[in-house]
Amino acid sequence: MAVQGQPGGIAGPFEIGARGPFSFGASVRFLEGFAPAEYDAPDRAGLRLAFPADGTWTTAGARVTPREGGAGVTVHTFGSRDPEQVCEQVARILSLDADGTGYDAVIDRDPVLRSLWERYRGLRPVLFYSPYEAAAWAIIGNRVRITQAARIKAHMADALGNHMTIGAEDVAAFPAPERLSRLERFPGLSDRKIGFLRSLGEAATAGFLDVDVLRRLSPEEGRERLKTLPGIGEFSAELVMIRGVGEIDRIPLTEARFARAVQHAYALDRVPDPERIRAITDGWRPFRSWVSVMLRAALEDATHGIAGDRRPS
Repeated sequence: MAVQGQPGGIAGPFEIGARGPFSFGASVRFLEGFAPAEYDAPDRAGLRLAFPADGTWTTAGARVTPREGGAGVTVHTFGSRDPEQVCEQVARILSLDADGTGYDAVIDRDPVLRSLWERYRGLRPVLFYSPYEAAAWAIIGNRVRITQAARIKAHMADALGNHMTIGAEDVAAFPAPERLSRLERFPGLSDRKIGFLRSLGEAATAGFLDVDVLRRLSPEEGRERLKTLPGIGEFSAELVMIRGVGEIDRIPLTEARFARAVQHAYALDRVPDPERIRAITDGWRPFRSWVSVMLRAALEDATHGIAGDRRPS
């Protein structure tokens, strides 16, 4: 990518291509319904993102628009972080760092998925900005409703995170690990969760949740590593690996809402057990995580996000 600097720490444009099917519009619609993002529909300025950047945790910003003349996106970066590194993180967030070649063939061999694809064509998972943020969401959302957890997370970004002006809009980033490591109290969070978040901040500052480290491990090793963190159990570790690290071929068997998504999509008379889920999802390889997200999106659309699931999404 050629770096084209502009005043005020703005650089770009940078082009990120897509290997395999990808729809920018589908990503935007997904974010609008993704409770942890608290994302409102963008205007022509595209997606506006602010986040602690990998490694240094300095605040980075990006304005993302659809790429003209081909699948992918165009990115302008904001802040002092190296623009190419910001673009690498944006690519991971939008699952554009993964090769999706053959994904449409997986969809095509399952009639249920073919039907869903008409509505969700080109949807790839939009990840948390980092494994650190995914783990924080898992802790914040434990044993509370998704909507309540989303409000707390948004308030934390507004009160404790850095703000950036992106396309004339103020965007708050989730607080960096060093800030969480000093957290004493926050409205809506118990003392127990505050302690978990402090430990998480310390671990992230020390590089324990570095995405490159987690990607070098096997998925099983990654989950076991994450489970050594206070407040992170099997369910949370799986969430971090799928939605924070970007594990492509995993079915979230510990997630009850995913089982309901399978029941809804395949019109089953009852919620399937893990054995039935494995049988249904075996044909989704090697993109089981991606298909899982599409089914979750379909269930959210069907229920308008008002089901009584009390676990973070």
